[in-house]
Amino acid sequence: MSALVLDAGAFIAVDRGDRAMMARLEAAEAEGIELRTSAIVVAQVWRDPAGRQARLAHLLRAVDIRAVDDRLARDAGALLGRAGAADPIDATVVLVAESGDHILTSDPGDLRHLAETADVRVAVVPC
Repeated sequence: MSALVLDAGAFIAVDRGDRAMMARLEAAEAEGIELRTSAIVVAQVWRDPAGRQARLAHLLRAVDIRAVDDRLARDAGALLGRAGAADPIDATVVLVAESGDHILTSDPGDLRHLAETADVRVAVVPC
């Protein structure tokens, strides 16, 4: 596995103090596994402008956050059309993943369907 791609479920678990999730992500980082997500996932989970989401803020420092630019947005929309799906955030998560990555998600069915449609060879792992 080259990277662990995180959807909102992983971040929410950390923000709520889920020790198992925090240990899982710390172990991945210690093993040199890149943590990655899309910027729109950050928007989905970040709520406190004063920075009181300390666990989440700490995790975000270790994550490669990919911008959702025009190209990624168009590719996500096209993927949704091909897949008959509706969640653009899920589509961006799949599209920032690369073959061999693992996607850590609270919505494995939808992410698996999008990954298959995009022909991205990843493992979809439930949170």
